[in-house]
Amino acid sequence: MILKKQLYILLFAISSIVIAQEKKEKWNVNNPHENWLYNSFNLSTDEGTWMNLDVSPDGKTIVFDLLGDIYKMPISGGTATILRSGLAYEVQPRFSPNGKYISFTSDAEGGNNIWVMKADGSEAKSITKEKYRLLNNAVWTPDGKSLVARKHYTSTRSVGAGEMWQYPLSGDAGLRLTSRKNDQQDVNDPSISADGKYLYYAEDMYPGGFFQYNKDPNKQIYVIKQYNFETGEIKQITGGPGGAARPVVSKDGKLLAFVKRVRTKTVLYIHELETGKEYPIYHDLSKDQQEAWAVFGVYPHFTWLPNNKEIIFWSEGKINKINIDSKTVVNIPFEVNQDIKLAQTHHVKRKVFEPSFTSKMIKDVETSADGKTIIFTSLGHIYKKELPNGAPIRITDLTDFEAEPSFSTDGNSVIFVTWNDEELGAIYKVNLDGTNLTKLTSEEGIYRTPRYNNAGTRITYRKESGNGDQGFDYTKKTGIYTAYLDGTGANKITDDGEFPMFSANDERIFYQTGGSFFGGLTKKLKSVNLNGKDEKSHFSSKLANRLVPSKDNNWVAFIHLHKLYVAPFVMNGSEINLDANTTSFNVESLSENAGINLHWSNNDQKVHWTLGEDYFTKAIVNNTTNPFAKTNLSSETTTTLKIGLTTKSDIPEGRIAFTNARLITMHEDKVIENGTIVVYQNKIEKIGSSKEISIPSNVKIYDMKGKTIMPGIVDVHAHVGAFRNGLSTQKHWQFYANLAFGVTTAHDPSVNTAAAFTLEELQKSGQLVGPRMFSTGFILYGAEGDFKAVVNNLEDARFAISRTKAFGAKSVKSYNQPRREQRQQIMQAAREYGVNVVPEGGSNFYANMSMIFDGHTGIEHNIPVAPLYKDVLELWKNSKTGYTPTLIVNYGGMSGEYEWYQKSNVWENETLLKYTPRYVIDSRARHRTMVPEEEYKNGHILTSESVTNLSKLGVKVNLGAHGQLQGLGAHWELWMLQQGGLSNLEALKAATINGAEYIGASDEIGSLEKGKLADLIIMDKNPLDNIKNSNSVIYTMINGRLYDINTMNEIGNYNKERGKFYFENENYNQGFPVNLKTNSFTTPTCSCH
Repeated sequence: MILKKQLYILLFAISSIVIAQEKKEKWNVNNPHENWLYNSFNLSTDEGTWMNLDVSPDGKTIVFDLLGDIYKMPISGGTATILRSGLAYEVQPRFSPNGKYISFTSDAEGGNNIWVMKADGSEAKSITKEKYRLLNNAVWTPDGKSLVARKHYTSTRSVGAGEMWQYPLSGDAGLRLTSRKNDQQDVNDPSISADGKYLYYAEDMYPGGFFQYNKDPNKQIYVIKQYNFETGEIKQITGGPGGAARPVVSKDGKLLAFVKRVRTKTVLYIHELETGKEYPIYHDLSKDQQEAWAVFGVYPHFTWLPNNKEIIFWSEGKINKINIDSKTVVNIPFEVNQDIKLAQTHHVKRKVFEPSFTSKMIKDVETSADGKTIIFTSLGHIYKKELPNGAPIRITDLTDFEAEPSFSTDGNSVIFVTWNDEELGAIYKVNLDGTNLTKLTSEEGIYRTPRYNNAGTRITYRKESGNGDQGFDYTKKTGIYTAYLDGTGANKITDDGEFPMFSANDERIFYQTGGSFFGGLTKKLKSVNLNGKDEKSHFSSKLANRLVPSKDNNWVAFIHLHKLYVAPFVMNGSEINLDANTTSFNVESLSENAGINLHWSNNDQKVHWTLGEDYFTKAIVNNTTNPFAKTNLSSETTTTLKIGLTTKSDIPEGRIAFTNARLITMHEDKVIENGTIVVYQNKIEKIGSSKEISIPSNVKIYDMKGKTIMPGIVDVHAHVGAFRNGLSTQKHWQFYANLAFGVTTAHDPSVNTAAAFTLEELQKSGQLVGPRMFSTGFILYGAEGDFKAVVNNLEDARFAISRTKAFGAKSVKSYNQPRREQRQQIMQAAREYGVNVVPEGGSNFYANMSMIFDGHTGIEHNIPVAPLYKDVLELWKNSKTGYTPTLIVNYGGMSGEYEWYQKSNVWENETLLKYTPRYVIDSRARHRTMVPEEEYKNGHILTSESVTNLSKLGVKVNLGAHGQLQGLGAHWELWMLQQGGLSNLEALKAATINGAEYIGASDEIGSLEKGKLADLIIMDKNPLDNIKNSNSVIYTMINGRLYDINTMNEIGNYNKERGKFYFENENYNQGFPVNLKTNSFTTPTCSCH
C-alpha cells in the first residue's frame, strides 16, 4: 500500500511537471502535440478547389494556393513547385510590386495573420501578430512598404464582420481605414490602384443591418466601394441586381474586374472607372459566396496581366486566361504532385445501453443547516442524501415532476415546485422525512425557485412567463412574489429578476437580472424592500452566470465563464463591477474545475457546488470585518463526495414478433424480402427469413405482410428543444414528433447542458417517451456569450471538455473558435478525455479543410464551396472525418427546407399537426418562398452532388435535420441527400448506420442485427422503390416499446395512452401570441448551431 501511494505521488508530480512544461512551450500548429499520429498520401492533381492566384509583375510566374499549401509555376503552366507546406493552412499569395516577395495568410503561429516570404519561399515571417481579431486577404500598397488586409471582428454572433486595416512591413500595430457599420455585415476583397490613391473593396449592403440566411442574390447583396487614401472619402463604384464583389483594378487604373451573380451564374464583369460602363466577359465562373459568410472573400483572387488586356482566374477547378477584348479563354494547365500529411481522425465509441446508470445531471442542490444532508433534483424528482455516504432517496411520492427544493432555516422542512403537463405548476412544502406534504398555491402557473425567509414565516418565489414547451395559460402575472408560509397573502414585488432570496434581516429580497445562461451578457445582483421599493443594484458582472449572496450577506459567490469564485459582499452604496479580474478587493477562485449549484451553508463559513455527480465543499475564512483582506479561503482541502444516485434503465417486458416484412437491415446492405424479427425486452432476439425463424410462445405477433421495416432514423444534428433554462415537461412534444416520423436517436450538438442531459436521463429511465438522446452540452463557443469557452492554451481546452464530460457527454462541439491552435488544443484535450469533436462548419471552407487535417471526428453543416474538386476529394478520402451537411439549412444558397414548403402543403400534414404546435407549423409553412427549380439546383442540390462524390469515395455521410421541423425535417434531409445522386439505399444508410457509427453507437444501434437494441420503424411503403416512401411510417419501436404513430399510444405488450399536450387541452387557443425563440431551433430563421 505504501509503495502504491508513493507511486501515485510520483506519477502526480511527473504529470504536474508535464503540464507546467506544456504551459511554457508555445503551441506549434505544424506539430501540435507529440502524441498525435499521422497518415499521409500522395496528391497528384491537375484541378483544385477555391484557388487564389496572382501573377508576378513581369508576367512570367503564377503563384497559387491549393489545399492550404502555396505553389508557383511558369505563366505557361506545368508542374508546380511548392513554396510552403505543412499542417499550417496558408492561402491568398500576392506578389509584392517589385516581385521579390510574396504575402500570404497563414495560421502557422496560431491564428490567421499576414506573412511575407521571399519569392522563392525562403525567410517567411509574420507581419501581423493578431491573437483574436484575425486577418486575411492582404494586398500590397504600390510602394511595397505596407499591406492592406481585412481584419475580422465578432461579437455575440460568431459570423462577424470585417474592416480594412493597413500594416507596415515593420510589423507595427496597423491603422484602421474603414469602420464596420455593425458586427455582422462584412467588408472584404481589397484591391489597390497602381498609383496608390484608391482602395477598392466589397461590402455587404443587404437590407436589415445583420447577416441573414437565404438572401436573394438576384437583388443587391454586395457592392464595390472606393476608399480615397488622401481624403478618407468613401463612395460606391458599382452594385445593383446580382451584387458586385471581388474587385481587382487593372495595372493602369482604368478598369475594374469583378464578379456579379446573373440568375444562377457567377459572371466576370469589367467596369470602366472613367465612364461607368460595365459588361460581362465570362459566364462560367464557379459559384460565388455572396449568400454565405464570406470571411475569406466572395470569390478567389484573380489578377490582371501587365498588358491590362488579360486576366488570370480560377474557375471550375482550373486556371484560365481570358482576353477582355476577344473574350477568348485559354486554359493554363497545372499539375501538383505533393505528399500530404494529416492527423489521424479522432473517434471514440460510446456505450448506448446499460441496465442501470448513475445520474450525472444533478440540479438544485442545497445543503442543510447542520451540514448533514443535501437535497437536489434529478430524474424528475427531489431527493435527499445523508452525508457523507447515505444513499439518495426520494422525499415524496408525487407523480408530478418536482424541482428546485430549498431548506427551511432549521432544516426540517423543504419547499419546492412541481409541474404537471395538464394541471400545470404549483408550490409545495414537505417535512424532510416526507410527512405533512402541503400545497401552498391555489392558482395554476409556472412557479420557480421558492425560498423560505430566515425567520421561517414567509416565502419568496418567481412566476414565469409561458414558453413553447409548457404553454401559455396562467402565465400573465409574471415576476417575483412574497407570501405567507401557508401561501396566502401573495404580493408581487418586481416584474423581472430570478433566483429571489431574503436578506439576512428578512427586510429585502435579493434577485438576479439578465437571465441565466443565454441571457444578457451582463448579470446584476439587485435588491428591493418587501414592498418592491428602494431598488439597489449591488453587483454587475459581464459574462457571469450566477451571483449568489451568502445568507449573512457578507460574501458573494459567483460563476463566471463556468468557473467559480468568491468575494466579500462590499456594500458601499454603488454598483460594483465583479468578475474574475476584479482587483478593487480580493476575488478568489474556488476550484480549478467548473461547477454549478453554487450555494452557501447556513453559517456562511462554507460554500458548496457540484459538477456532474460530485459534491464539493470549501471552507471560508471569517474576514467579514475586513472586506479587503488578502485571502478569503481556508487552507483546508476542498472536500469531494459522490452523490451516487443510481437508477434502473427502462426495459420493457415480453416479446414482440414482426412477421412477413421486408427487412432493410443496413448490415452489409442486406435486404430480406420476407423476414421476421423477434424482439425480447429491448433487444432483437432473432432476425432472418420468415421460413427460418421460429417464434416462441407467448409472443405478441404483428403480421407485416407488404410492409417494410428498417432501423430507426439516427439524426446526428438534431435540435430537439433542449435550450430552455426551465422546468422539464412530462411530455416533450419535440420527442413525440420525432418518434412519430421514425427518428429513434437524436444527437443534439448545441444545447443548454442542464436541459439536454436532464432529457437524456429522463428518457433512459423511462420517464419521458422519446428518441435516444445524446448531446454535446454547451457548444465550445468562440465568440461572445456567458456560455462561451475561453481557450488560450491546452489547460483551457481540458477545462472546457472536462466540465462537459462530467455531465455525461461523449462529444463536444468546437464552435468557431477563431484560432487554429485553439481548435487543435480542443482536439488534444478530446483525445485525452475520450470524447468526439463535431465542430461547427461555420461556412468557412479553409477552416473546414484544416479540421480534416487536424483529425476532427466530423464537420457539421455543409462545406460552402461547391463543387469540390480532386484536391479536396482526395484529402477527405484519406481521412475518416465524417460529414453532416444539414442540407435543410444549406450554407451559400437557398436552404433545402424551402423546396418542401414550396412543393407541399406542410400545414396539412396530419402527423405533424398532432405532435407540433400549430403556430410553429403555420409560421414556417403557410407564407412560402417561391423560387425557380434552378435556384435549388444551384443551392442545396449542388451541395448534395458534392456530398455524393464524397460518399462514393468512402466518406461517411450522415443525416442531420437541424430541428427545422421536428421529425418531418429528417425525411426532407434524407430526400435531399438522395437528390445529389446517392442511391436510395445509400441515402438510407446515411440516415441510420452511418449516423450510428459517427456518434460511436453502431455496436448497438443503426442496423437490424441479433443482439442490437430494438430501435426500428415500420413503413407502409418501400423506400427502396421511392425514397419519399420513408415518410410512410405507421409504427415506431424505441428500446423495444412499440408506438402507433396515429396516436403515439404505446401498444405491443402494453396499452398505455398518451396524455395531452398543452396545445390539445380544451379551449386552448392555438393562435396564442408567442415568442418563437422559446422553441429554440424551431424558429422561422436558421440559428445554425
